[in-house]
Amino acid sequence: MDRRTFSRRMLVGGAAAAATGVTSLSLGAVEASSAENPPRTAPAGGVVRRLKMYAEKLPNGQLGYGFEKGKASIPGPLIELNEGDTVHIEFENLTDVDASLHVHGVDYDIANDGTRMNKSHVEPGGTRTYTWRTHAPGRRKDGTWEPGSAGYWHYHDHVVGTDHGTGGIRKGLYGPVIVRRKGDILPDKTFTIVFNDMTINNKPEHNSTNFEATVGDRLEVVMITHGEYYHTFHIHGHRWADNRTGILTGPDDPSRVIDNKICGPADSFGLQFIAGERVGAGAWMYHCHVQSHSDMGMAGLLLIKKPDGTIPGYEPHHVAGGAEKKSAEGEDKDTDKGTAEHQH
Repeated sequence: MDRRTFSRRMLVGGAAAAATGVTSLSLGAVEASSAENPPRTAPAGGVVRRLKMYAEKLPNGQLGYGFEKGKASIPGPLIELNEGDTVHIEFENLTDVDASLHVHGVDYDIANDGTRMNKSHVEPGGTRTYTWRTHAPGRRKDGTWEPGSAGYWHYHDHVVGTDHGTGGIRKGLYGPVIVRRKGDILPDKTFTIVFNDMTINNKPEHNSTNFEATVGDRLEVVMITHGEYYHTFHIHGHRWADNRTGILTGPDDPSRVIDNKICGPADSFGLQFIAGERVGAGAWMYHCHVQSHSDMGMAGLLLIKKPDGTIPGYEPHHVAGGAEKKSAEGEDKDTDKGTAEHQH
């Protein structure tokens, strides 16, 4: 397997991935560099790769996808492609129900749709290879412009529970896909955040995932929404361009610069920004800005460290954001001004 197959993030192993929320397969990524060096960029596509993916049961009745047996996660692992790449995914279903792999944003034929109606699902214990292709933008024969595959997409089950995969998505069978265009700036770290019904990454309320970075890191967020509700995604202290990459192409780029974006079921988008740019280190909150949703626990922390590893003002067990609780006697009780604890 050559150097272009797996990114450094994939090779660091499960422990680091669990700590940062990052698990990925990168087709065509290069070695990471320090923030002082010029940004790394994506190469041209055209690579054909094969990978293995599993669907497995997780504790508490949840389900997850993984690249290795026994290492399924929620969200599932990040798959990165460059426009022009093809990936063949040998999918093995280790659960006790039918499952599948359905993808948004890339090219596939009907036999790779991942739905029961065209028999492209996988029975318990079964295996099936799904093929996804990508393409660069270009002009069609009729002269109109065809967009490329580049974007922030996602995959999910489409058969568990119902023919629309409602049960699978609720239980955690989903994950991110990034397709890059040649020359796209590559980040130092990529985080996946999924608003699934009233959870973030299927974590219990008030126990959402925190992410860690250092001032100056180029960060990338893949934001996905699943379930029944519309949400708004907001990051404190940071902003991005509302376009394909989150990066302005120059002083004349007309893209709006925002720090809050509405997202509905099956929406996905991505953004890049510099950690702590013009605001410094700290425990910066990200959350759904629908007030009742954030009050019920849809919030987490972007922990941006100084170069010495410290986070100014951060108290790991400080109560910071949720809902009022009732006492055992049934009386309303304000616990630390109605906030909920975020665990580091």
